[in-house]
Order: sequence, then C-alpha cells, then structure tokens
Amino acid sequence: MRQSPTKVESDPTFRPRKRFGQHFLVDRRYVERILDALDPRPDDRIVEIGPGLGALTKPLLDRVGHVTVIEIDRDLAASLAAEFPPERVDLRIADALSFDFGTLGSRLRVLGNLPYNISSPLLFHLARFQASLRDLTLMLQKEVVQRMGAAPGTPEYGRLSVMLQVRFRIQRLFVVPPGAFRPPPKVESAVARLTPLGPGAPPIADDALFARVVAAAFGQRRKTMRNALKALATESELEAQGIDPGARGETLAVDDFVRLANALAVREPR
Repeated sequence: MRQSPTKVESDPTFRPRKRFGQHFLVDRRYVERILDALDPRPDDRIVEIGPGLGALTKPLLDRVGHVTVIEIDRDLAASLAAEFPPERVDLRIADALSFDFGTLGSRLRVLGNLPYNISSPLLFHLARFQASLRDLTLMLQKEVVQRMGAAPGTPEYGRLSVMLQVRFRIQRLFVVPPGAFRPPPKVESAVARLTPLGPGAPPIADDALFARVVAAAFGQRRKTMRNALKALATESELEAQGIDPGARGETLAVDDFVRLANALAVREPR
C-alpha cells in the first residue's frame, strides 16, 4: 500500500540546506529496502540520525512502537514535532557529532542517511559507543562504504578501515542511485551494516594510543612505518612485533596495528 507523505515531505517551500549536507531520500522503493534490511521488531530501541523529511520515520513507526530521532535542523525538527506525537517519537534537537548516545540505553539500533560532509567524523564518534550498540544500518557515500570494509593492500584501505574494523563487522548491503534523493547527489550511495564485534573484538590496551598509531601510519600514505611512527616507536620496537620498518601502513592488517599499539602501551617510558 502506498504511504502518504509526511507534512515536511510534501512541503514545496522547504529547500535543502547545503551547510547540513542535506540530500533527502524520496524513493519509496529504497525506503522499504532499508527498512527490510533493518528488520525492526516492535520493542527494538531505534535511533534515527537525521530524519530530515521523515521518509524513513513514518514507515518505521508502522513496525515499531517508539523511535528516538536526532535532528540538527530546527525547522525540520519543528515540522517533525508537529507531525509525530511525542509518545511515539522522542525528538532530540542536537548535533549527532557531539550527541551522547550512551544516554539512550543499551542495545541501540542506529539508522540513518548520514550527511556526506561529516560521515567519517560521525562514524568515529559512533564507534566510541560500541558497548551501547546492537547494530548500525547507515546510508553513506559509496566510496566511504568501500573504505570502511577495505582489505589491506588495496587503495581504499586506510585509517577509517582500521578504526572501524577493529570494532565492527562491516557488510555492504546495496547501492542507492543519485535519483533516489532530492536533490540528487553527484555520487552513488550505499547502505552498510556495522555490527559490534563484542567479546570477539581484539583487546586494546590504550584506545587513545591505538588511534594515534593508526592516524600516524596513514597521515602520509607514502611514508614508511619507520618514518611515519618515528615519534611513537623505534625500528627495533617495530621489528619486535613482526613489522617491517620499511613497510607502509596500507600493507598492515588490523591485528598488526593492535599488536604494535598494545606493545607500546606497556613498554617502559623512554
């Protein structure tokens, strides 16, 4: 059955704001595909980032009892508040980049069409709350999804790959064409699912140090590990962990970064 549009979705006066990177999903076929991929249950704790015009929110409420939505655009938030009753939609007017997802409880199922201009920082932010997450079902620029799940030794493999793969299992589900959005972006999008590794995640002795090691290794991709990490590790420390000082960061597996960072975390101060 065809769903009626929300008030904001049918409002011809609303114009997407470039500063928020707004590209609204309007193709009902892809709305249904995303919700089918999420496969929500009535009691799931769903958190939608950037509900925008409510294209996902309204059909989602046909499947679950309650949704928390995080919207930074106050005009859109006002329209959503007028459209949906507060007992069904918990509206948080906030920037998802600084929002404390830990305040929403546990086993959160996060859904969202992430703005392309903040997708990587937002993914790093969400990763901080992995203990509170059940899964993430996110639509992003297709190239970002390729980087998220890239293997060592490929051009797409980098800091984002390592920092997410150490915490999540990543699946690319399907591609969404530009024509599914208003206004259409200049690139293709893709929907991905990120599932926390939980007890299977490699233990990290010092999260901040691990992040520094990974960032340094990919700061300048053509630098060898010897040069990229000279402020953090000696050649002998690299070799002790089975890492060739002449190798580049893109050739190291996630486990290599974990092993090195953990060894550096417990060494005697230099």
